[in-house]
Formats: sequence, structure tokens, C-alpha cells
Amino acid sequence: MNRPFDVIVIGGGIIGLASAYHLGRRGQRVLILEKKYPGSGSTGRCIGGIRQQFSTPGTIRLMQESVRQFRSMREDFGFSVEYHEGGYLFLAHDPQRLQTFKTILPLQLRLGLKVEILDASTCLKIAPQLNPEGLLGGVFSPEDGQAYPFKVMEGYIQEIKKQKSQVRFFSEVNEIIVEKEAAKGVRTTAGETFHADVILNASGPWAREVARCAGLELPIEPEEHEAFITDRVPPIFATMVVDYRADGCYFYQRSNGQVIGCYSPVPNKPGIHTESSLEFLVEMSKRTLRLVPELAKARVIRHWGGCYSMTPDGSPFIDKTAIKGLFVANGMCGHGFMFAPAIGRYVSEIILNGRYPFDWSEFSMGRDFSRQELMK
Repeated sequence: MNRPFDVIVIGGGIIGLASAYHLGRRGQRVLILEKKYPGSGSTGRCIGGIRQQFSTPGTIRLMQESVRQFRSMREDFGFSVEYHEGGYLFLAHDPQRLQTFKTILPLQLRLGLKVEILDASTCLKIAPQLNPEGLLGGVFSPEDGQAYPFKVMEGYIQEIKKQKSQVRFFSEVNEIIVEKEAAKGVRTTAGETFHADVILNASGPWAREVARCAGLELPIEPEEHEAFITDRVPPIFATMVVDYRADGCYFYQRSNGQVIGCYSPVPNKPGIHTESSLEFLVEMSKRTLRLVPELAKARVIRHWGGCYSMTPDGSPFIDKTAIKGLFVANGMCGHGFMFAPAIGRYVSEIILNGRYPFDWSEFSMGRDFSRQELMK
């Protein structure tokens, strides 16, 4: 029998690593079990955006805490994670979208975000290379930005190894041991058994399957997405640009000159597939060039597939479950990388103290899904 751990975290992506890091800082002996290698799911395929501009109070507060931690990672880890606040510029090409931005603005300002509604001419001052055709305006926060996901994961793993915790890769959980409606441990496909009275499901796109290992159902649907990155091009603009049209896209230029971006397919494509497609490459190129014609000479050097973990209302589940000691941090809807630092801190407090840091209703397991995130 393996020596008991205080907490077992299922999933070695950014949510699992951040949670283990914060639990370890609080003296917990944590075991992370990852079915493949760190970031092999969604984290290693994301483009690294970080923003506080959301439409619900809980998510805004979550991101304010994440940004606070991203700003200190150079000091915390001892190296740069390439965190940069170049801002997020959300564009409006129709009056309804612009009105949505205006409706959300009072909440964002009340919670302390540095954000403002812009007319089209001001948008072009921030991003002069934008195609102005049909542009009505936008909303901008200079305190949003990006970081390099692999560097952030490296930092967490480095610090976790200094703690009392362990990380085991290529260890797939296929059973959660439940006795008298309480979590007691897990078993892996290799036949190993590990014991702990607290288990955190942080398995990203596989969250639903992992929950079923304990007899629970999670309303999470994996959804296919793709992204691309170009070779280095001369500077265009520092901000992340988000074109909210149904046939829009979003992208930014990294500090090394590469442009990285993606789009959300309409209709959505359910499933866990990481293959890239020619269809995406052609369509993403068209959408990017419509927005910034100056990128016509940029060469795409790589494109790839990944997946989001979607919930009915666009907000994650970060909560305890009906099984004592079993917690979930799943359904990030494409925002797991940016949420992770805050979720790591707050889920550790929920596990250890049983207290929620603020009104947690939009992340609860029992919510009714009537409130939709408007800035997905």
C-alpha cells in the first residue's frame, strides 16, 4: 500500500499544477497524477491570453487575483514567464455588440477594472493596422495581456518539486475509491492504488469521464478548437485583438514578432480531437487578413488542434461535490490558463478551510445556468 497523501490531484495541466502548488504552500502533501505529460491536454495548446474583461462579478474577481499572481511570477519562480500587459481590444462591428460592451462596463468599473469604451478612431490609434471597414468601436483594457504557458507550467513544476509533493506522469486514473459516500483514493490503469481523503478532479476535457469514475455526472462538453502561429514579422501592435463577428478571430503579436491566434467555430464542434485541418488554416488566414491586411506576407509555420471544456453557461465548476472529499475544478471554457493562478489559490482555501472567498454562486455545482457569460 502506498503511503497516504493529503490530496490527490487528477490532471497535470495548468489547473492541476496551480492547485497543487498552492496546496503545497499550505503544507499539504500532494500527489499529481497525469495520464500523459504536463500540458498534454488543453494547456499546451492554448495561445496564452490573460484578461480581466468579463461580464460576471465572480469571474472578474477571479481574474483580478490571477493577474496579481502573474505579475509576481518572475519573483516567485526566479525566471520570466514572458508576462506582458499589452491589453485586450474587443471590437464591435454591429450596434448590438457595442451596446453589450456598454451594458457590462458599469460592473467592470465598479469592481476596479481599468477599461473604457472606444470609438472607431480611438481603436485605430491603439491598433493602426486594423481594417476600419465596418468598425463601430470597441472596449479596451491596458491591464490585460499574455504569458507563455510552458514557462508558467515549468515554474509550477519547479516549485512543486521543492515541496513535499509528487508529480507522476503517464499515470491514468480509472477508478476513484469511494467508501460510505467519501473519497478515499484512486486506482490507475497500471494497477497502482493511492490513498487520500481529498481528491481534486482537474482533468480538463476528460473531467466528465473522471467524474464518472466516482459515479458522478458533470455537464461538461469538450469542444474542438484550432490555432496557428506565424514566423516573425515587423511589429504591428502589442494588444490582443478580438473580432467578435461570427466569422471573426482573435490574435496578438508575441514579443519575438510571431503572430498567434485562433477563432471559435460556428457552429461549435464537440469532441476531443487534436488534429489540425486545412479548413482551419485557410479560414483563419482569410479572417486574419480581413482584419489586418498588412499580415499578407506573414508565413504560417505551425497550426494545431486542441479542445475547450464547455459548460452550459460559460463559467467553470470550482466546488465540492456530493461525495465528501471530492472536489472539481473543471469546465474552463477556454480560459483555464488565465484562471489557473486564482483557482489554485481559492480551491486550496475551499479544500482546507471550507470557506469561499466571495459570492461563489456562478462557480457552484448546483447553479441553474440562467446567467450567461457575455464575453466568452
